[in-house]
Amino acid sequence: METQLIEPAQAKINLFLHVTGKREDGYHTLDSLVCFADYGDVLRARLRDDATLTLAITGPMADALEDRSPKDNLVMRAATLLQEKYGIAQGAELILEKNLPVASGIGGGSADAAAALRVLCKLWGIDAPPADLADIALSLGADVPVCLTGGTVLMQGIGEEITPLPPLPGFSLVLVNPGKAVSTPAIFAARDGDFTDAGSWATDASFADVTSLATALRDCRNDLTLPAVTLLPEICDVLDALARADGCLLARMSGSGATCFGLYPDAQLADTAATTIAGANPDWWVQACKIVGTTAT
Repeated sequence: METQLIEPAQAKINLFLHVTGKREDGYHTLDSLVCFADYGDVLRARLRDDATLTLAITGPMADALEDRSPKDNLVMRAATLLQEKYGIAQGAELILEKNLPVASGIGGGSADAAAALRVLCKLWGIDAPPADLADIALSLGADVPVCLTGGTVLMQGIGEEITPLPPLPGFSLVLVNPGKAVSTPAIFAARDGDFTDAGSWATDASFADVTSLATALRDCRNDLTLPAVTLLPEICDVLDALARADGCLLARMSGSGATCFGLYPDAQLADTAATTIAGANPDWWVQACKIVGTTAT
């Protein structure tokens, strides 16, 4: 049997996201504390004898992509760029298990592209310098470099400045999406007001437990929440449902939305909150999970 490689594409969580400026080329600069959940999409890859790249999409969220050409999928774009850059004569059969909502602020497509770069380097035997992969990643989107790096990091610039941080204390999450996508460009266009100063998060910060982490995070925010709520008021309902759940230490929107997250000190509280929220809102996407790459608790 031919070997099939399996690569996780974990959900990206912006614990805070500050918009620090806007460059002359129109790109906004950010300051964001990013971590990853133990839940996400899954990418499988098998070697082909010819140079053809194929992509099949399965999973509960596959229908959201059925009207889009596979060539436009970030997985295929990442695979094509990698193949061309290194002159790879072989192709790959790719199967994307789509579990995360599309255009939802938790890096679904970006995580998929990063997973494609990682798994294809293994499949094709590419020993790529990290800087080369980072360049490819950034060309695919602002969130792809941080998804390629993984772990707990501070993401700055337009997404290319990534600083690894000490592991965070373990905690559980509940991710909630109201079942509607929002446009990232539209949210940035709707943003108004001053920019937030960069450097508000100490890169050597450490926390004894999730309670102290949540306390520190309350001094930060997501600067895209207000414009996102203006375009999709249901985000307020999601944040309210998370905040009202027993044990929630912090409720906040991730990325440009519309997915929001709640921080919980343990899995039992998170599971209970997820069950309650899903029961009251059957049209919402709700998922309990945990942060990965943490200190032991």
